[in-house]
Amino acid sequence: MAEPTAFLDLTMLRKIPLAIVLTLAAQTGAGLLWAGAAAERIAVLEQRVDHASAIAERLARLEAEMEAARESLTRLEHALDRGDPPARVRS
Repeated sequence: MAEPTAFLDLTMLRKIPLAIVLTLAAQTGAGLLWAGAAAERIAVLEQRVDHASAIAERLARLEAEMEAARESLTRLEHALDRGDPPARVRS
């Protein structure tokens, strides 16, 4: 019969927990690095969204001005079609 102490080698029991602790520490460190990189990517994306929303506001303003210019042009075209003289612009 084999000796029971050969199965439970004390040096092996000491090495396994240290290996587990080191592995967990390495994985935790890698996880923290990954989380930091993800936070940086999110910050960059938030800046892009802020910039895009400012551009969207400018675009909406330009669209409104273009619509007003179209309406003005349509009124002028209808006035010319009717033969009305154009209104004088005061300077």
